[in-house]
Amino acid sequence: MIPKGGLGALMKQAQQMQENMKKAQDELAHIEVEGQSGGGMVKVTMTCHTDVKRVSIDPSVMDDREMLEDLIAAAVNDAVHKAQATSSAKMSGFSAGMQMPPGMKLPF
Repeated sequence: MIPKGGLGALMKQAQQMQENMKKAQDELAHIEVEGQSGGGMVKVTMTCHTDVKRVSIDPSVMDDREMLEDLIAAAVNDAVHKAQATSSAKMSGFSAGMQMPPGMKLPF
C-alpha cells in the first residue's frame, strides 16, 4: 500500500531511511568491542566493522605457543561475535515494520 502522498512520499521516506542507515553504519566503525579468552589472559579490541585495534596478552601465556595461538583465535572469535551482535542490535530498528520475504535480510 502506498502511503498518503503517493510514490514521491514513499521515495523520500526510502531515501531518508537509507541516509539513516548509512549514518548508523558509519557510527559502527567507531564502536569498539572487546573479546576475551583464557579468563582475560588474551584480549582483542576491535570495531564493529571488525578492524582489530588492540591485542593484549598476559605474559604468563607466552611460554606455550600452541595454547597462545588457541587463546588468540578464541579472543578474536569472541570479539567478532560481540561486534556482530552490536551491529545487529543497532541496525535492527531499520528493518522493524518492513515486510521482508522470508530469509531476506538487509545488508549490515
